[in-house]
Amino acid sequence: MTEENNNSPKHVVRQTFTGKFGVSDDPADHGFGRRPEVPDPDAKETRSERRAYERSQERRSFGDRERRPFNRDGERSFDRGERRSFGDRERRPFNRDGERSFDRGERRSFGDRERRPFNRDGERSFGKDSRRPRRFGDNPFQEDDRPIFRQKPENKSIDDEEIVRDEDAVLNFADSPDILPESTGSNPPWFRRLLVLTTEKGREREGKFIAEGVRVVEEILANHLDLIIGIYVAGKRKVDENGEAILNSLGEETYEALANLQPTIEKARTAKVDIHVISEEQLKRLSSTVTTQGVVAVCRSASTKPNYEKSRSILTLVDAVQDPGNLGAIFRTSLGFNSSGIIIGKGSVNPFNPKVVRGSSGTFLRVPFEKDRDLIEAINELHSFGYTIIATDLHGKQSLAEIEPRKLRKVAFLVGNEGAGTDQHLIDISDETVKIPMSSDLESLNVSVAHGILSYEMAKIQKDLA
Repeated sequence: MTEENNNSPKHVVRQTFTGKFGVSDDPADHGFGRRPEVPDPDAKETRSERRAYERSQERRSFGDRERRPFNRDGERSFDRGERRSFGDRERRPFNRDGERSFDRGERRSFGDRERRPFNRDGERSFGKDSRRPRRFGDNPFQEDDRPIFRQKPENKSIDDEEIVRDEDAVLNFADSPDILPESTGSNPPWFRRLLVLTTEKGREREGKFIAEGVRVVEEILANHLDLIIGIYVAGKRKVDENGEAILNSLGEETYEALANLQPTIEKARTAKVDIHVISEEQLKRLSSTVTTQGVVAVCRSASTKPNYEKSRSILTLVDAVQDPGNLGAIFRTSLGFNSSGIIIGKGSVNPFNPKVVRGSSGTFLRVPFEKDRDLIEAINELHSFGYTIIATDLHGKQSLAEIEPRKLRKVAFLVGNEGAGTDQHLIDISDETVKIPMSSDLESLNVSVAHGILSYEMAKIQKDLA
């Protein structure tokens, strides 16, 4: 290409659009009954175009519906000129009678559903005229004589160590004035008074508690005989040669103690403790476990206050420990390592709870303790007696052995709740915080286990200080 050709002017061809916007100029695109905007004089009119044109000339205005073939009479007829008002549905085939019939002119009111096929009788029958109100929970699609299947209740596992009781119901049952006479029934007044001790409120009100199990009862017999009010053992009903129950002077059935309880009964008789033989069912109601050992002791609630003025002492401050088993284990550990006592803060489980008694094997009475104490006040009091408060903390930087020996002559360990741990404010006002050296694979130990480790280490340190 030469330079002359490159410099030659370019010619631009423009075409003017003369058609309407949205309408094609091509006559071939004006099918489907549409007439072209500018008809071709040489083109012949098609049959479809002629019909569409004739229809458009016969159409009425939108609002003129007087002669509309689609009038709204009763049958929606296309050849009738008569027209009813919109609200007049007297002859409308879609009347709301009982069967929704299309050939009946009779019409009921909206609320009259006596003959409605969808009546709400017990079975939701479509062919029955009789109806009854359906009760909540009825299955409308089942016959009355068929079983009604409901969701199977969830089987909750029962803790073998603890039975949940409705305390208010038990107290109301025991305090009810319309009690049965002493000589009749399976719930005489003396037994109902014992049931009160199965509740927390009842133990607080009566000042008594129940010690359950052979080992626990024998422990209390050996060390706290003065606290025992009576011992109740399970037995089988006594009958005569005719199989009739043998009654006592009050008209009550009598029972013979189970053979496996004879050694415990002999120890109780030697200690001159009152023994009562009751039915296995009655003893099970007094027990807090699913499987009972057949013996319980009713005792007075008592405790010994710790001696804070001792020259060498190990105490334990318990902050909101709610598991009775953990508190029972803390009692046993304290007794095993010569602890001077336990201070139980508010919000912790009651030490006279049957599971605490069982968890300590009855030894909790041999450890001095105070319950329901304000731990802030207790810490201030211990400071006045020269105690060093040592809190267990996951973020502690030292072990117990790294604390100065002079601070460990009088020590009070602070242990906390199973889930939340020790209250942070109590940790802040403590003198030292320690951690137990262990593998990083485990975040924390059970509160009773941690208390046992600290008690063991503290016992060795104090032995060396002596």
